[in-house]
Amino acid sequence: MDERRRVILITDGDEYAKRTMELIAKEVGGRCISASRANPTVLSGHEIVKLIKRAKKDPVYVMFDDSGFVGEGAGEQAMKYVANHDDIEVLGVIAVASRTRHEEWTRVHVSIDRYGELTEYGVDKYGIPELEEGRITGDTVYCLDTLNVPFIVGIGDIGKMAKVDHYKNGSPITRKAVELILERSGFKWQSTRK
Repeated sequence: MDERRRVILITDGDEYAKRTMELIAKEVGGRCISASRANPTVLSGHEIVKLIKRAKKDPVYVMFDDSGFVGEGAGEQAMKYVANHDDIEVLGVIAVASRTRHEEWTRVHVSIDRYGELTEYGVDKYGIPELEEGRITGDTVYCLDTLNVPFIVGIGDIGKMAKVDHYKNGSPITRKAVELILERSGFKWQSTRK
């Protein structure tokens, strides 16, 4: 029997991301590792895996953040460790756009714009579609192309996007990204949202 934990990785770790993912875990199901919230990431990959294993149910939502560090920062190092761990099955990644000066980018399978529409184009931090197909610019996405993950969804700045994705509004863009990853992975879940 496969006892690996099912995980969704999120490439943002600020307070907005934490509140959004806690809301999603409550309404869609699963557990948010709130301790993974930091800007930049302070927990090691090993410490995060221990927290994932203690989570009461799947999917487990884990946040990583490089805080604009050039190249592979602490968030990406921890993310690589988690994604490559034998006891972890990554269902997908939510790649969060940012306005980085260093133009780090990754390929995405699909993006969701601030209006909730799926697009083959990347989006900027405000959730507005960009001109390039299949890629997104962010500060904690540098290593995603090297990971063996099944599905990457690009979105604007989680919990923000001119308040469209604010947790007080139900974070509809992030919620749609999570549900898309769960559907694509075949993971069975039942929403608790009324």
